[in-house]
Amino acid sequence: MDKDLGQKRAVQYLYSPIDPFDQRMMSVSDGHTIYVEQCGNPEGIPVIVLHGGPGGGCSPAMRRYFDPSVYRVILFDQRGCGRSRPHASVTANTTWDLVADIEHIREELGIEKFIVFGGSWGATLALIYAISHPESVRALVLRGVFLMTQAELDWFYGGGAGQFWPETWARFARLIPPDERDDMIGAYHRRLFSGDLRIETHFARAWSSWENALASVASNGNGGDAPGEYARAFARLENHYFINRGFLGEDGWILNNIDRIQHIPGVIVQGRYDMICPPQRAWELSESWKASELRMVRNAGHALSEPGISAELVRAMDEFAQTLTS
Repeated sequence: MDKDLGQKRAVQYLYSPIDPFDQRMMSVSDGHTIYVEQCGNPEGIPVIVLHGGPGGGCSPAMRRYFDPSVYRVILFDQRGCGRSRPHASVTANTTWDLVADIEHIREELGIEKFIVFGGSWGATLALIYAISHPESVRALVLRGVFLMTQAELDWFYGGGAGQFWPETWARFARLIPPDERDDMIGAYHRRLFSGDLRIETHFARAWSSWENALASVASNGNGGDAPGEYARAFARLENHYFINRGFLGEDGWILNNIDRIQHIPGVIVQGRYDMICPPQRAWELSESWKASELRMVRNAGHALSEPGISAELVRAMDEFAQTLTS
């Protein structure tokens, strides 16, 4: 299978592009308004898509992992990013606000239960939501598992991943004075929230580039230069969540509460060479969550767009479609 996957682009595994049948701005709490869309079959199996970041926003490509004749697909931009407003705001923007927003969407759209589909931070949020509201979740499909632990943050922002990409890490680290490099999240935080738009955008692009550079197994180490407005929202929100350790109150919160979802079926799709979210956490999750199945993709990294990752995610959703409609 891997040989064939390597000869194809991810798009070849996806369903054809579709347009939403519903788009709306939904008022939630504390002055936030979030963008929500629905596509596929209005009477189909509901599935909600949780994008990564935090701060990444959803995209049209995310609609294409689901059979549109079977699924009612809900996508939304989380607080502060994409088309949601206020843009790049961290006020009243915590994990628990996002969990409440998912519940608000579910109730507003008249959905009893849905499949929750998320990757990277979206997988984190999916697990936290399911643990908090297990009665509302039919199944979980996760990609590139991130459990919001200190060890994971230390890996990516403390030089662990940098040992594999020293030249790329050097570009990220050298913007910070040597005496601040023992806490890169804190050092970038001071600059991303400096109040100077020019400085914030400059450091936001560097933050975003470091992550983008390591997303694909085929990367050459060049993370590109994201548009300033997007990079600023992405970096500020991600840094805000990371410096607050996901607002979870304790390290290891997800695995400490995993018993609440032992009855919920799930598929975990993980790239073997994921430099952003190493496979150790996906394996630990699968060992603790007995109703889950871990699918390790041999020639893949972190990105949703990796051919092997896309193929497995579509396969998982097709399998759930067959199970739930039979």
